[in-house]
Amino acid sequence: MFLARTPALLLGLMIMTDAAPRILVHGHRGARAVLPENTLPAFEYAIAEGADVVELDIWATADNVLVVHHDALINTANCTGPGGERAIRKLTLQQVKQWDCGSKKNPDFPRQQPRPGSRIPTLEEVLALAPRGSFWFNIEMKSQPAKPELQPPAEEYAKLTAAVIRRHRLEQRVIVQSFDFALLRALGKAAPELRRAALYAGLPRDFTDLSHDAGNTPIVSPHFSLATPERVKQAHDAALQVVPWTANTPELWDRLIAARVDAIITDDPKGLIDHLRGKGLR
Repeated sequence: MFLARTPALLLGLMIMTDAAPRILVHGHRGARAVLPENTLPAFEYAIAEGADVVELDIWATADNVLVVHHDALINTANCTGPGGERAIRKLTLQQVKQWDCGSKKNPDFPRQQPRPGSRIPTLEEVLALAPRGSFWFNIEMKSQPAKPELQPPAEEYAKLTAAVIRRHRLEQRVIVQSFDFALLRALGKAAPELRRAALYAGLPRDFTDLSHDAGNTPIVSPHFSLATPERVKQAHDAALQVVPWTANTPELWDRLIAARVDAIITDDPKGLIDHLRGKGLR
């Protein structure tokens, strides 16, 4: 049974009383509102500010190293480098490391401060931050199913991901999420001990159906607009957790608090932590 193997950090989320449940804070791509996304400085900031979970994205290089970047092609809006080929799957780790993804400021986040010289980290480098606290990692396996050349086959991808997590002995501190349900089903077979989350954006759907389609994931992670009180309650009644993305304003945070979600993925983890403390919820 899922509850029997759930660590204390998450078990507290499953205890629903008349009081508001504790809501965990996931730092989206580290802390994109403050520091360049998916960089070590962003993850270090989120950890230092007390985020319960750091969220990150992974792709596989040509030499099968998992690296942390949001896009299949190295994003020149965020990164500067040698030019030429940008598809991560077609580049070696050495080539990926030639790109600086900390020098450019994202105009969508006025408070963001550049960190020049921040290279695209490997998943190994991010997981090596684990001794800095008891926080968790939320690892998104990225893919473009219509372009299979941009990622390994599902079974291989799942095994690569599980191997890195197991090497760091972090099986009990990791969530693996994806919009690609084939990847989640493959991961469930390759590493049934890992907690999985079904990401979703689209027309409203029953959260229990999403979980089932993704291989019976214990967590569903919908766009915040879909996390209504009714859907969250139905998920909780089915012993599922609900972790919506990506909410960045007090108005949205309050809406999700009222819906009694289990966690919130946000670009501003410190802001959300302060907001929860102000309401006596942390």
